[in-house]
Amino acid sequence: MTLADRLGRVTPSQTQQVLLEADRLRRQGVDVVDFGPGEPDFPTPAHIKAAGAAAIAGDFTRYTPSAGIAELKEALCARYAADYGVDYQPAEAIVTAGGKQALFNLAMALFGPGDEVITHAPGWPSIVEQIRLADAEPVLVRTRPEDGFRLHPERIVDALTPRTRAIVINSPCNPTGALVEEDDLAAIADAAAPRGIWIVLDLCYEKLIYDTRPHNLPRVLARRARDRAVLVGSLSKSYAMTGWRCGWALGPAALIAAANAVQGHSTSNVSSITQRAAVAALAGPQDCVAAMLAEYRGRRDQVLAWLAPEPRIRIGTPGGAFYLFPDVGDLLSPDGPRTSAELAARLLAEAHVAVTAGEAFDAPGFVRLSYATSLAQLEAGAARLLRFAAALG
Repeated sequence: MTLADRLGRVTPSQTQQVLLEADRLRRQGVDVVDFGPGEPDFPTPAHIKAAGAAAIAGDFTRYTPSAGIAELKEALCARYAADYGVDYQPAEAIVTAGGKQALFNLAMALFGPGDEVITHAPGWPSIVEQIRLADAEPVLVRTRPEDGFRLHPERIVDALTPRTRAIVINSPCNPTGALVEEDDLAAIADAAAPRGIWIVLDLCYEKLIYDTRPHNLPRVLARRARDRAVLVGSLSKSYAMTGWRCGWALGPAALIAAANAVQGHSTSNVSSITQRAAVAALAGPQDCVAAMLAEYRGRRDQVLAWLAPEPRIRIGTPGGAFYLFPDVGDLLSPDGPRTSAELAARLLAEAHVAVTAGEAFDAPGFVRLSYATSLAQLEAGAARLLRFAAALG
Protein backbone atom coordinates (compact mmCIF):
# COMPACT_ATOMS: atom_id res chain seq x y z
CA MET A 1 0.00 0.00 0.00
CA THR A 2 1.29 3.44 -0.92
CA LEU A 3 0.65 6.10 1.72
CA ALA A 4 1.23 9.84 1.75
CA ASP A 5 4.89 10.85 1.99
CA ARG A 6 4.23 12.78 5.21
CA LEU A 7 3.58 9.55 7.09
CA GLY A 8 7.16 8.52 6.44
CA ARG A 9 8.27 11.44 8.61
CA VAL A 10 6.33 10.47 11.74
CA THR A 11 6.33 7.54 14.15
CA PRO A 12 3.43 6.01 16.08
CA SER A 13 2.83 7.13 19.65
CA GLN A 14 4.90 4.96 22.00
CA THR A 15 2.81 6.08 24.96
CA GLN A 16 -0.24 4.62 23.24
CA GLN A 17 1.66 1.41 22.54
CA VAL A 18 2.35 0.98 26.26
CA LEU A 19 -1.35 1.46 26.95
CA LEU A 20 -2.32 -1.15 24.36
CA GLU A 21 0.15 -3.76 25.59
CA ALA A 22 -0.87 -3.29 29.23
CA ASP A 23 -4.50 -3.65 28.19
CA ARG A 24 -3.72 -6.84 26.26
CA LEU A 25 -2.14 -8.42 29.34
CA ARG A 26 -5.06 -7.40 31.53
CA ARG A 27 -7.50 -9.08 29.15
CA GLN A 28 -5.45 -12.26 29.64
CA GLY A 29 -6.01 -12.00 33.39
CA VAL A 30 -2.59 -10.54 34.29
CA ASP A 31 -2.44 -8.14 37.23
CA VAL A 32 -0.66 -5.15 35.69
CA VAL A 33 0.42 -2.07 37.62
CA ASP A 34 0.25 0.72 35.10
CA PHE A 35 2.71 3.59 35.48
CA GLY A 36 2.31 4.38 31.80
CA PRO A 37 -0.66 6.62 31.05
CA GLY A 38 -0.70 10.39 31.40
CA GLU A 39 -4.23 10.35 32.75
CA PRO A 40 -5.66 11.34 36.12
CA ASP A 41 -7.31 8.52 38.04
CA PHE A 42 -9.75 10.88 39.77
CA PRO A 43 -13.38 11.12 38.67
CA THR A 44 -14.43 14.32 36.95
CA PRO A 45 -15.67 16.67 39.73
CA ALA A 46 -19.39 16.39 40.43
CA HIS A 47 -20.38 19.94 39.47
CA ILE A 48 -18.72 19.52 36.06
CA LYS A 49 -20.50 16.22 35.43
CA ALA A 50 -23.77 17.83 36.46
CA ALA A 51 -23.30 20.58 33.88
CA GLY A 52 -22.74 17.95 31.18
CA ALA A 53 -25.83 16.03 32.26
CA ALA A 54 -27.86 19.25 32.26
CA ALA A 55 -26.71 19.96 28.71
CA ILE A 56 -28.05 16.57 27.61
CA ALA A 57 -31.29 16.99 29.53
CA GLY A 58 -31.74 20.42 28.00
CA ASP A 59 -31.16 19.11 24.47
CA PHE A 60 -27.99 21.15 24.03
CA THR A 61 -26.83 18.49 21.59
CA ARG A 62 -26.43 20.20 18.22
CA TYR A 63 -23.61 21.83 16.29
CA THR A 64 -22.00 24.90 17.81
CA PRO A 65 -19.69 27.45 16.18
CA SER A 66 -16.48 25.68 15.21
CA ALA A 67 -14.34 27.77 17.54
CA GLY A 68 -16.64 27.18 20.52
CA ILE A 69 -19.67 28.74 22.17
CA ALA A 70 -19.39 32.37 23.27
CA GLU A 71 -20.04 31.47 26.92
CA LEU A 72 -17.04 29.14 27.01
CA LYS A 73 -14.68 31.52 25.25
CA GLU A 74 -15.69 34.23 27.71
CA ALA A 75 -15.04 31.85 30.60
CA LEU A 76 -11.60 31.03 29.19
CA CYS A 77 -10.65 34.68 28.93
CA ALA A 78 -11.95 35.34 32.44
CA ARG A 79 -10.01 32.39 33.85
CA TYR A 80 -6.71 33.61 32.39
CA ALA A 81 -7.41 37.16 33.54
CA ALA A 82 -8.02 35.90 37.09
CA ASP A 83 -5.09 33.48 37.18
CA TYR A 84 -2.44 35.43 35.27
CA GLY A 85 -3.63 39.03 34.87
CA VAL A 86 -3.61 38.82 31.06
CA ASP A 87 -6.27 40.27 28.79
CA TYR A 88 -7.69 38.14 25.98
CA GLN A 89 -10.93 38.66 24.10
CA PRO A 90 -13.26 35.89 22.80
CA ALA A 91 -12.09 36.53 19.21
CA GLU A 92 -8.62 35.53 20.43
CA ALA A 93 -9.79 32.12 21.73
CA ILE A 94 -10.54 28.79 20.08
CA VAL A 95 -11.88 25.68 21.82
CA THR A 96 -10.37 22.42 20.58
CA ALA A 97 -10.62 18.67 21.15
CA GLY A 98 -7.87 18.67 23.77
CA GLY A 99 -4.58 20.51 23.91
CA LYS A 100 -3.20 18.21 21.23
CA GLN A 101 -5.64 19.50 18.62
CA ALA A 102 -4.84 23.09 19.57
CA LEU A 103 -1.15 22.43 18.94
CA PHE A 104 -1.94 20.61 15.69
CA ASN A 105 -4.14 23.45 14.42
CA LEU A 106 -1.34 25.92 15.16
CA ALA A 107 1.25 23.76 13.43
CA MET A 108 -0.92 23.59 10.32
CA ALA A 109 -1.59 27.33 10.43
CA LEU A 110 1.98 28.48 11.11
CA PHE A 111 4.57 26.00 9.87
CA GLY A 112 5.53 24.93 6.38
CA PRO A 113 8.34 23.63 4.14
CA GLY A 114 11.69 25.22 4.89
CA ASP A 115 10.71 26.33 8.39
CA GLU A 116 12.63 25.35 11.48
CA VAL A 117 10.74 25.02 14.76
CA ILE A 118 12.68 24.84 18.02
CA THR A 119 11.49 22.76 20.95
CA HIS A 120 13.15 21.06 23.91
CA ALA A 121 14.06 17.47 24.66
CA PRO A 122 13.22 15.37 26.57
CA GLY A 123 9.77 16.45 25.58
CA TRP A 124 6.29 15.39 24.59
CA PRO A 125 6.69 13.48 21.30
CA SER A 126 3.55 14.82 19.61
CA ILE A 127 5.12 18.28 19.41
CA VAL A 128 7.94 17.00 17.21
CA GLU A 129 5.66 14.80 15.11
CA GLN A 130 3.25 17.67 14.47
CA ILE A 131 6.11 19.86 13.28
CA ARG A 132 7.04 17.13 10.81
CA LEU A 133 3.44 16.69 9.69
CA ALA A 134 3.47 20.41 8.85
CA ASP A 135 6.51 19.78 6.58
CA ALA A 136 8.77 21.80 8.89
CA GLU A 137 11.99 20.69 10.56
CA PRO A 138 12.14 20.23 14.35
CA VAL A 139 15.26 21.57 16.07
CA LEU A 140 15.78 20.00 19.49
CA VAL A 141 17.46 21.84 22.35
CA ARG A 142 18.62 19.39 24.99
CA THR A 143 17.85 19.81 28.70
CA ARG A 144 19.77 17.78 31.25
CA PRO A 145 18.99 16.01 34.54
CA GLU A 146 21.92 17.45 36.45
CA ASP A 147 20.21 20.85 36.62
CA GLY A 148 16.63 19.59 36.85
CA PHE A 149 16.07 19.67 33.08
CA ARG A 150 16.18 23.48 33.10
CA LEU A 151 15.53 25.11 29.73
CA HIS A 152 18.54 27.42 29.37
CA PRO A 153 17.59 30.43 27.25
CA GLU A 154 21.03 30.79 25.72
CA ARG A 155 20.69 27.33 24.17
CA ILE A 156 17.43 28.38 22.53
CA VAL A 157 18.98 31.64 21.30
CA ASP A 158 22.02 29.81 19.92
CA ALA A 159 19.67 27.57 17.91
CA LEU A 160 17.95 30.49 16.15
CA THR A 161 18.58 30.82 12.42
CA PRO A 162 17.01 32.86 9.61
CA ARG A 163 14.73 29.85 9.01
CA THR A 164 13.37 29.73 12.58
CA ARG A 165 9.61 30.13 12.44
CA ALA A 166 8.61 29.32 16.02
CA ILE A 167 9.65 28.04 19.44
CA VAL A 168 7.38 25.53 21.20
CA ILE A 169 7.75 25.33 24.98
CA ASN A 170 5.99 22.97 27.39
CA SER A 171 5.85 23.86 31.11
CA PRO A 172 5.41 21.95 33.36
CA CYS A 173 7.12 19.53 31.04
CA ASN A 174 5.94 16.08 30.08
CA PRO A 175 7.89 13.86 30.88
CA THR A 176 10.33 15.59 33.23
CA GLY A 177 8.01 17.71 35.36
CA ALA A 178 10.43 20.63 34.95
CA LEU A 179 9.18 24.21 35.08
CA VAL A 180 10.37 27.00 32.80
CA GLU A 181 11.55 29.97 34.85
CA GLU A 182 9.97 33.36 34.20
CA ASP A 183 13.34 35.02 33.62
CA ASP A 184 14.38 32.31 31.19
CA LEU A 185 11.20 32.71 29.15
CA ALA A 186 11.67 36.48 29.21
CA ALA A 187 15.14 36.10 27.72
CA ILE A 188 13.79 33.79 25.01
CA ALA A 189 10.96 36.19 24.20
CA ASP A 190 13.33 39.16 24.04
CA ALA A 191 15.44 37.32 21.48
CA ALA A 192 12.49 36.00 19.46
CA ALA A 193 10.28 39.10 19.29
CA PRO A 194 12.59 41.33 17.20
CA ARG A 195 12.97 38.48 14.70
CA GLY A 196 9.20 37.95 14.35
CA ILE A 197 9.49 34.40 15.71
CA TRP A 198 6.36 32.83 17.23
CA ILE A 199 6.33 31.35 20.73
CA VAL A 200 3.82 28.57 21.37
CA LEU A 201 3.47 27.87 25.09
CA ASP A 202 1.95 24.50 26.03
CA LEU A 203 0.46 24.90 29.52
CA CYS A 204 -1.60 21.71 29.66
CA TYR A 205 -0.26 20.92 33.16
CA GLU A 206 -0.45 24.54 34.35
CA LYS A 207 -2.56 23.76 37.45
CA LEU A 208 -0.31 20.91 38.58
CA ILE A 209 2.63 22.83 40.05
CA TYR A 210 3.94 21.85 43.49
CA ASP A 211 6.46 24.59 44.15
CA THR A 212 5.67 28.16 45.14
CA ARG A 213 8.18 29.75 42.81
CA PRO A 214 6.75 32.17 40.22
CA HIS A 215 5.31 30.61 37.06
CA ASN A 216 3.29 33.40 35.42
CA LEU A 217 4.51 32.61 31.93
CA PRO A 218 1.43 34.06 30.16
CA ARG A 219 2.13 37.48 31.65
CA VAL A 220 5.78 37.29 30.60
CA LEU A 221 4.73 36.72 27.00
CA ALA A 222 1.94 39.29 27.13
CA ARG A 223 4.45 41.95 28.13
CA ARG A 224 7.18 40.99 25.67
CA ALA A 225 5.76 39.22 22.61
CA ARG A 226 1.97 39.25 22.71
CA ASP A 227 1.54 39.61 18.94
CA ARG A 228 3.70 36.52 18.35
CA ALA A 229 2.66 34.34 21.31
CA VAL A 230 0.03 31.62 21.69
CA LEU A 231 -1.11 29.95 24.92
CA VAL A 232 -2.35 26.36 24.76
CA GLY A 233 -4.23 24.71 27.61
CA SER A 234 -6.51 21.82 28.43
CA LEU A 235 -9.07 20.59 30.93
CA SER A 236 -7.74 17.04 30.72
CA LYS A 237 -5.16 17.01 33.49
CA SER A 238 -6.25 19.76 35.86
CA TYR A 239 -9.93 18.79 36.01
CA ALA A 240 -9.66 15.02 35.35
CA MET A 241 -11.49 15.39 32.03
CA THR A 242 -9.33 13.42 29.58
CA GLY A 243 -12.29 11.72 27.90
CA TRP A 244 -14.28 14.92 27.53
CA ARG A 245 -11.69 16.23 25.03
CA CYS A 246 -11.49 19.95 25.62
CA GLY A 247 -8.52 22.23 25.14
CA TRP A 248 -7.91 25.69 23.72
CA ALA A 249 -5.55 28.23 22.26
CA LEU A 250 -5.36 31.93 23.07
CA GLY A 251 -3.50 34.26 20.74
CA PRO A 252 -3.73 37.00 18.13
CA ALA A 253 -7.14 37.04 16.46
CA ALA A 254 -5.77 36.53 12.94
CA LEU A 255 -3.90 33.38 13.95
CA ILE A 256 -6.88 32.05 15.91
CA ALA A 257 -9.05 32.59 12.82
CA ALA A 258 -6.52 30.61 10.78
CA ALA A 259 -6.53 27.81 13.37
CA ASN A 260 -10.32 27.82 13.19
CA ALA A 261 -10.15 27.42 9.42
CA VAL A 262 -8.07 24.27 9.95
CA GLN A 263 -10.51 23.02 12.57
CA GLY A 264 -13.57 23.90 10.54
CA HIS A 265 -12.41 21.61 7.74
CA SER A 266 -11.33 18.76 10.00
CA THR A 267 -13.22 18.15 13.25
CA SER A 268 -15.41 21.27 13.54
CA ASN A 269 -16.69 21.99 17.06
CA VAL A 270 -15.89 20.22 20.32
CA SER A 271 -18.90 18.29 21.65
CA SER A 272 -21.61 20.73 22.72
CA ILE A 273 -22.07 18.76 25.94
CA THR A 274 -18.36 19.00 26.76
CA GLN A 275 -18.43 22.74 26.18
CA ARG A 276 -21.15 23.26 28.79
CA ALA A 277 -19.19 21.11 31.25
CA ALA A 278 -16.07 23.16 30.45
CA VAL A 279 -17.83 26.37 31.43
CA ALA A 280 -18.60 24.81 34.81
CA ALA A 281 -14.98 23.75 35.20
CA LEU A 282 -13.48 27.14 34.39
CA ALA A 283 -16.06 29.38 36.02
CA GLY A 284 -16.98 27.17 38.97
CA PRO A 285 -15.19 26.38 42.25
CA GLN A 286 -11.50 25.55 41.96
CA ASP A 287 -11.07 23.68 45.24
CA CYS A 288 -11.30 20.36 43.35
CA VAL A 289 -8.09 21.26 41.51
CA ALA A 290 -6.31 22.10 44.77
CA ALA A 291 -7.45 18.80 46.30
CA MET A 292 -6.12 16.77 43.38
CA LEU A 293 -2.83 18.66 43.44
CA ALA A 294 -2.37 17.92 47.14
CA GLU A 295 -3.00 14.22 46.50
CA TYR A 296 -0.49 14.18 43.64
CA ARG A 297 2.11 15.85 45.84
CA GLY A 298 1.69 13.15 48.47
CA ARG A 299 1.95 10.41 45.88
CA ARG A 300 5.06 11.95 44.34
CA ASP A 301 6.84 12.15 47.65
CA GLN A 302 5.81 8.63 48.67
CA VAL A 303 7.00 7.01 45.43
CA LEU A 304 10.31 8.86 45.69
CA ALA A 305 10.70 7.46 49.22
CA TRP A 306 9.79 3.92 48.15
CA LEU A 307 12.31 3.91 45.31
CA ALA A 308 15.11 5.62 47.24
CA PRO A 309 16.74 2.33 48.46
CA GLU A 310 17.78 1.50 44.88
CA PRO A 311 20.70 3.82 44.02
CA ARG A 312 20.72 2.71 40.39
CA ILE A 313 17.35 4.39 39.88
CA ARG A 314 18.31 8.08 39.96
CA ILE A 315 15.34 10.45 40.20
CA GLY A 316 15.06 14.19 40.56
CA THR A 317 12.03 15.75 42.25
CA PRO A 318 9.68 17.16 39.60
CA GLY A 319 8.20 20.60 40.11
CA GLY A 320 4.99 19.88 38.23
CA ALA A 321 2.81 17.43 36.26
CA PHE A 322 2.47 13.88 37.62
CA TYR A 323 5.50 12.01 36.32
CA LEU A 324 8.84 10.82 37.62
CA PHE A 325 11.58 10.55 35.02
CA PRO A 326 14.34 8.39 36.49
CA ASP A 327 17.68 7.67 34.90
CA VAL A 328 17.92 3.86 34.71
CA GLY A 329 21.20 3.72 32.83
CA ASP A 330 22.89 1.88 35.70
CA LEU A 331 20.40 -1.00 35.26
CA LEU A 332 21.44 -1.53 31.65
CA SER A 333 24.20 -3.92 30.68
CA PRO A 334 25.41 -6.19 27.85
CA ASP A 335 24.09 -9.20 29.78
CA GLY A 336 20.73 -7.69 30.66
CA PRO A 337 18.52 -5.09 29.07
CA ARG A 338 20.72 -2.97 26.80
CA THR A 339 18.35 -0.06 26.36
CA SER A 340 15.60 1.55 28.39
CA ALA A 341 13.14 0.32 25.76
CA GLU A 342 14.28 -3.28 26.41
CA LEU A 343 14.11 -2.66 30.14
CA ALA A 344 10.54 -1.36 29.88
CA ALA A 345 9.51 -4.35 27.78
CA ARG A 346 11.02 -6.81 30.27
CA LEU A 347 9.57 -4.95 33.23
CA LEU A 348 6.10 -5.35 31.75
CA ALA A 349 6.57 -8.97 30.68
CA GLU A 350 8.32 -10.20 33.86
CA ALA A 351 7.16 -7.91 36.67
CA HIS A 352 3.90 -6.75 35.11
CA VAL A 353 4.69 -3.07 35.61
CA ALA A 354 3.99 -0.74 32.69
CA VAL A 355 6.29 2.27 32.21
CA THR A 356 7.08 4.35 29.15
CA ALA A 357 10.62 4.06 27.80
CA GLY A 358 12.63 7.25 27.51
CA GLU A 359 13.10 6.64 23.80
CA ALA A 360 9.53 7.91 23.37
CA PHE A 361 10.72 11.32 24.61
CA ASP A 362 14.11 11.36 22.86
CA ALA A 363 15.76 10.39 26.16
CA PRO A 364 17.26 6.88 25.97
CA GLY A 365 18.39 5.60 29.35
CA PHE A 366 15.33 6.98 31.14
CA VAL A 367 11.79 5.77 31.82
CA ARG A 368 8.66 7.73 32.65
CA LEU A 369 6.60 6.69 35.67
CA SER A 370 3.16 8.21 36.05
CA TYR A 371 1.92 8.49 39.64
CA ALA A 372 -1.62 9.28 38.54
CA THR A 373 -2.93 6.15 40.21
CA SER A 374 -3.80 5.04 43.73
CA LEU A 375 -1.25 4.78 46.52
CA ALA A 376 -1.95 1.05 46.77
CA GLN A 377 -1.07 0.58 43.10
CA LEU A 378 1.96 2.82 43.44
CA GLU A 379 3.25 0.84 46.41
CA ALA A 380 2.75 -2.45 44.61
CA GLY A 381 4.43 -1.16 41.47
CA ALA A 382 7.38 0.30 43.37
CA ALA A 383 7.92 -3.02 45.18
CA ARG A 384 7.84 -4.93 41.89
CA LEU A 385 10.25 -2.47 40.30
CA LEU A 386 12.71 -2.85 43.19
CA ARG A 387 12.54 -6.64 42.98
CA PHE A 388 13.06 -6.50 39.22
CA ALA A 389 16.10 -4.23 39.65
CA ALA A 390 17.58 -6.50 42.32
CA ALA A 391 17.18 -9.52 40.07
CA LEU A 392 19.22 -7.81 37.36
CA GLY A 393 22.19 -8.00 39.70
